[in-house]
Amino acid sequence: MTVNEIAMSLATTADTVRYYTRLGLVTPGKSDNGYKFYSNNDQSRLRFILSARQLGFSVKDIKQILQEADHGKSACPLVRKLIKARLDETEKQFQEMLQLRKRMKSALKQWDEMADKAPTSHMVCHLIENVNSSDIGEVQDE
Repeated sequence: MTVNEIAMSLATTADTVRYYTRLGLVTPGKSDNGYKFYSNNDQSRLRFILSARQLGFSVKDIKQILQEADHGKSACPLVRKLIKARLDETEKQFQEMLQLRKRMKSALKQWDEMADKAPTSHMVCHLIENVNSSDIGEVQDE
């Protein structure tokens, strides 16, 4: 298969296929005319890579997983370990985003009662500079 054919078969772009090829995650053969030629094994490997990316695995993670598999070892224990770490990171980021959302809502509530002011030599925007940090977080999640 050509780069365009494999891309179409996987519902991705030729640039995506080329990217993973450049990284060495897929190693197509070369045809007589010098074009890269992708096999069914390359297609399966790319399908795996795309699925792993959908689950949040990094390129580094995928390289590790593929190395395990390429050496005939089960990659499943590594996959479980990596996804747990990725899930823990995602949960932490999610909680941080919820707190940011709460602070933003609280700021907006405070700012509704404040007039607009021109900047001065000591102040850029009084809304941000006068936000009451002790009140941030009072707004309940909707």
